[in-house]
Amino acid sequence: MTEKRQTPFNPVDGPVVVAGAGPAGLTAAYLLARRGIDVRVYEKDQRVGGLAQTAEYKGFRFDIGGHRFFTKVGAVNTLWRKMLGGDFLRRPRLSRIYYRGKFFDYPLKPANALFGLGLWTAMLAGCSYLWSHIKPIRPEVSVEDWVSNRFGRRLYRIFFKTYTEKVWGIPCSSISAQWAAQRIKGLSLWTAITNALFGRFKGGAQIKTLIDEFEYPRYGPGMMWERFHGEIVRLGSRVELGAGVRALVHDGRRVTHVEIERNGSTERIAAGAVLSTMPLRQLVYAMSPAAPQTVRDAADRLSYRDFLTVALIVDAPDLFPDNWIYVHDENVKLGRIQNFKNWSPEMVPDQKLTCLGLEYFCFEGDGLWTMADADLVELGRRETAALGLVDPARVIGGTVVRMPKAYPVYDQGYEQAVDVIRGYLAAFANLQVAGRNGMHKYNNQDHSMVTAMLAVENLLGAHHDVWGVNADDEYHEEVSLDSIKDAHDVEQTQPIVPWEVDRAT
Repeated sequence: MTEKRQTPFNPVDGPVVVAGAGPAGLTAAYLLARRGIDVRVYEKDQRVGGLAQTAEYKGFRFDIGGHRFFTKVGAVNTLWRKMLGGDFLRRPRLSRIYYRGKFFDYPLKPANALFGLGLWTAMLAGCSYLWSHIKPIRPEVSVEDWVSNRFGRRLYRIFFKTYTEKVWGIPCSSISAQWAAQRIKGLSLWTAITNALFGRFKGGAQIKTLIDEFEYPRYGPGMMWERFHGEIVRLGSRVELGAGVRALVHDGRRVTHVEIERNGSTERIAAGAVLSTMPLRQLVYAMSPAAPQTVRDAADRLSYRDFLTVALIVDAPDLFPDNWIYVHDENVKLGRIQNFKNWSPEMVPDQKLTCLGLEYFCFEGDGLWTMADADLVELGRRETAALGLVDPARVIGGTVVRMPKAYPVYDQGYEQAVDVIRGYLAAFANLQVAGRNGMHKYNNQDHSMVTAMLAVENLLGAHHDVWGVNADDEYHEEVSLDSIKDAHDVEQTQPIVPWEVDRAT
């Protein structure tokens, strides 16, 4: 008689505890609840969606960034359709780069770039591009090396360096080349030019960076995750806001209990399994008994970039046609501008007004992060006026939303730190990680959902390599879900260029 394989999750031991109610956490909770499994989701924020939430101020809705919905993953697309259906809008994409007082179309349009840069600069950029192919930098260690080899050093300095360093707060020479390989695979200067001149060749792979339209929920991305929240509750499981996972109590092989902190008090509950989407560094420090010192040292090696959005309400019906604008200007702190009315008219309650989302990248505790909200609104008013985009007298209000740990930093040496942590966590049979911060991996929204799908199956006895999702190489693995009749191959979506730091997809 063949012994039945025991799965990592045993319902007798307690519910599955999901730490975090972002895209990965809610996807996992929904799929588990669909199987009739008791799930408890704990989220320290007061709103679901994590980085993909939609904030609201006096009836104006705005993203924490801008979240395009585009995927090549069939299982993800099926879930999106199930949740929103007709509430998806198909939107034309228009984005530009602001550089030296001029606007450059993105994706690249040769004539626009030529006249914008000037003939001499364009010629020098062409020569630089050719030289990068004659004398490439070897080995490719940093983002600076990787981008220079594919675009030339001159275009790297013009269109990559300033914005990328604003985003990450460290020199491009200190950012691992793996980040560029993950985020820009499939795109080169030649690809961009041929796409601009001839369009995509029939049957060719679609470069996600160059898509000219995308889907977007009628009331913003938070609408998607609020639907997930509602479905999880309808299926009999719980999502508790304002409650964070404080500690994972274990016996060295399994997590046995989870300590939840809410309103200054702590509660300990039994756990049959845990799926964590909390920041990987935080997870290590939540282990009780404590992780070995070498693992805690590795956790300390991981760093994060934080983010805040200044929403400006402007008394004007139309300011500019773009969905978003990248600001490559060292004279302002502003990194990117979202025009949410151009994402969906229903994000704005009064069509005579406009809501702009001004994105500032910072470190938690620095001067920008600690600046008073009123001062940040005033900074945004001044900087949009300096760029010639907004009449400052027409700014009639604003608010600020801060998002800690928005981006896991791919600085040099982070991979070795993650490997140490992975080795330690692998000892726990009923613990899975998923999502962007949960894996310290710059996943898109759909990649985060895929990691959650695979993590759920692992809790039920499968052996998927969750860490292989959105790696350099193409990742193919079947995902079989109760809610999806046919399995779909998980195909890596093409990533985006360095200046396009989206919380998209």
